[in-house]
Amino acid sequence: MAETKEKLGGTFTFPGTTMSVKRLGYGAMQLAGKDGQKMVWGPPKDVPEAIAVLREAVASGVDHIDTSDFYGPHVTNQIIKQALHPYPKDLVIVTKVGARRGSDGSWPHARSRQDIIDAVHDNLRNLGLDALDVVNLRLGGFAAPEDEPFEEPLTALVELKQQGLVKHIGLSTVSAKQLKDAQAMTEIVCIQNMYNLAQRGDDGFIDDLAKQGIAYVPYFPLGGFSPLQSSELNDIAERLGATPMQVALAWLLHRSPNVLLIPGTSSVGHLRENLAVENLELNAETLKELDAIGASAK
Repeated sequence: MAETKEKLGGTFTFPGTTMSVKRLGYGAMQLAGKDGQKMVWGPPKDVPEAIAVLREAVASGVDHIDTSDFYGPHVTNQIIKQALHPYPKDLVIVTKVGARRGSDGSWPHARSRQDIIDAVHDNLRNLGLDALDVVNLRLGGFAAPEDEPFEEPLTALVELKQQGLVKHIGLSTVSAKQLKDAQAMTEIVCIQNMYNLAQRGDDGFIDDLAKQGIAYVPYFPLGGFSPLQSSELNDIAERLGATPMQVALAWLLHRSPNVLLIPGTSSVGHLRENLAVENLELNAETLKELDAIGASAK
């Protein structure tokens, strides 16, 4: 019997809101930086190309951009403003707070009350906005949650929301318990954690979030996503006439309807490759093969 093929795409509506986005968005982290030893530090090596990437993304229908004022620092948000302001009415810009940049390019925590207030105002100023659609509070380390108190920074965000400077709040690099504790303080509309074909620790968490209607946005540490190096993945990609990256992204879209993707790039060509993912068809047998790759990588 021929297998039924599923096309990707569709939209997601954030819980408790009328704010809907296409599930395939764009992550702006890679726009900043040209010195490989200080990742995401300083201006892009090609500012016109960075502007072109953003404009191409929006022209292609992307309505969800993920960014932060600590990318650069400040540089990425300033480029977004230069490229897209005044913003399309339906464009959702999601930013994050909870870290800052050291003079050596490091990423120290910045989670005091004043840190959060300053970060929100920095994002507002550099993006040219009166209010931020979604602000993710970044906790934990780069790759995994840490058991740490977060009442002070989250309380500050809630107060900024009450002032109308933040519309919705999300969390990044958190556990299920931390989400539950945060929900006792405010509504949480999205979670941004590390997750991909090879790193499946959040499988149960994603399913629980889907039941609550909360978005799950997988990110990949160190500024990019290198697909699992696997002959099986390469074979599947060749069979589908796609790249391993495209297949890995398509698998994520199939993983759950609450998964939103924010693949990043500083190249218009790579952007077009990423956006083509929603036209990539994966049948049940291919999904089974991909799941097996992930299981073997644990």
